[in-house]
Amino acid sequence: MTPPLPSLTQSRKPPMLDGVLFFPVTPFTASGDVDLDALRRHIAGGVDAGPGGVFVACGTGEFHALDHEEYGAVVRTAVEAVAGRVPVYAGAGGALGQARRLARAAAEAGADGLLLMPPYLVEAPADGLVAYTRDVAGETALPLIVYNRANARFDERSAAAVAQLPTVVGFKDGTGDLDLLARIIPAVSEALDGTGKEFQFFNGMPTAEASQLAYRALGVKLYSSAAFAFAPDVSLAFHRAVEEGDQKRIDALQRTFFHPLVRLRKRVPGYAVSLVKAGVTLEGLPAGPVRPPLTPLTAPETEELAAIITEARAVLAS
Repeated sequence: MTPPLPSLTQSRKPPMLDGVLFFPVTPFTASGDVDLDALRRHIAGGVDAGPGGVFVACGTGEFHALDHEEYGAVVRTAVEAVAGRVPVYAGAGGALGQARRLARAAAEAGADGLLLMPPYLVEAPADGLVAYTRDVAGETALPLIVYNRANARFDERSAAAVAQLPTVVGFKDGTGDLDLLARIIPAVSEALDGTGKEFQFFNGMPTAEASQLAYRALGVKLYSSAAFAFAPDVSLAFHRAVEEGDQKRIDALQRTFFHPLVRLRKRVPGYAVSLVKAGVTLEGLPAGPVRPPLTPLTAPETEELAAIITEARAVLAS
């Protein structure tokens, strides 16, 4: 039986997020095991650079490829590496039983919140997505951010319904449907009016910087930065340019870095993860291979990625 949802007074005070959100990879050894030492160094170094939060074992962290024991170890390692400096969110999702189990494991490992990934495979009606979110949210008192993408696509009514669940504190859009998002945002605001509940929206598109100006026009200031995992200096420079309205710097970084990344990412399904992992390795921390069914970049593509990073840093130096 699903336990009752915690009340707002029982649930943890949600850690409000700001700045660039860091989505680390999960390093693997050459034999394919999770490399916790490399993960610890990857996350500690990333936090030293100054993100607003860490989202571990999510899409970039190959959530889909981790077993339960590996997942728990990855989240514990992240919590230890971060050492309370910024909030740590952990991915949970998939089949309902798995999502519940991972939510509990994340809470036991000390995570500050959950990012709810889509349910396994099946297309679902809006009411089913609300029920799925309610069931997973009911497993812990952790704040939960709903990820709107793939087969978990919310409409205005269902987004407003999940926003009213006591522990749901955010909505991350990975569909790119700005027309719908422009209707979801006021629907959620109206549903929460008078409750005093703080709620945040996120741009969760792959290479989110490429679309962030459009999202920002809707009032969505937060976004996930896969690039931060391997080029935090470039990621932070872009964020500063956006905050300061430096259109010249924005255009230069889009042209030399983010748009080329998008073109490379779109060549092969799964490259949204593979190129980030290759970038981490290029920057001096061996991240190991991606796990099947993902495939690695080819050697020429890795050289292309290195050239993209070099060109972006030339912009920063200019």
